[in-house]
Amino acid sequence: MNGLKTVFLLGLMSSILLFGGRAIAGEKGLYVGLAMAIGMNFFSYFFSEKMALMMSGAQPLSPSENSDIYYRVAPLIERLTQRMGLPMPKLWVTPEDSPNAFATGRNPNHSSVAVTAGLVRLMNEEELEGVIAHELGHIKNRDILISSVAATIASAISFLGQMAFFFGGRRSDDEDAPNPIAAMLMFLLAPIAAMIIQMAISRTREFSADATAAKYTGSPYGLINALRKLDSWAQRIPMDAPPSTAHMWIMKPFGGGGMMRLFSTHPATEERIAALQRLA
Repeated sequence: MNGLKTVFLLGLMSSILLFGGRAIAGEKGLYVGLAMAIGMNFFSYFFSEKMALMMSGAQPLSPSENSDIYYRVAPLIERLTQRMGLPMPKLWVTPEDSPNAFATGRNPNHSSVAVTAGLVRLMNEEELEGVIAHELGHIKNRDILISSVAATIASAISFLGQMAFFFGGRRSDDEDAPNPIAAMLMFLLAPIAAMIIQMAISRTREFSADATAAKYTGSPYGLINALRKLDSWAQRIPMDAPPSTAHMWIMKPFGGGGMMRLFSTHPATEERIAALQRLA
């Protein structure tokens, strides 16, 4: 069901992109929207991993670089990848005090896992294993590519919304000409719709990765305890991360409750913990 829901949501987002192109520039705009969708997906597939790592300030993990963190993280990842039947991803660390982690890449053979320095300091072995298993779950479930594609299409829709404001207001009797009302709706509603769809995809995938982590670690309790710590420390030390990367992290990088939860790329931590407890 998660797979079907994701296909539906990605299709809906692509439809908004095509409709927006049609609303802004008539029949020609439809083809422009299609070209943008294809171009954005191509860019996401081949370059999203490098962009995500660059924006997060990630540094390589190896026996010679950041070795203290490497020797805590690498053995856990080696053990878990063997259980999951995955190749070893590239390992990275970001110099953030706030505990967090993310996975990126286009497929299991071209993937990376990044942890923050704060995560390694704060978590015990069982909790760190739960977090890493969650990120490997994203790789095993192919979430990393889906999230990148969703983020890129959402950005394209937002860009089209801005174009609609400047180029979508002309009137004409030609049925292939832009529709000014549709263009205005595109400007006002499409970026919001794209953001909501992107969040729906991200939230669905977080539950799936949590369940995968519990399965391959043999217990949900390491991840449950890690999520409690992550949620607590996210309030104390919010991450300095670009909003465009928020969906990648295991915990939303920005603190805040109430209305902020409605616009979060992650389900509420208590909902994730409850789902894991049901697995137990």
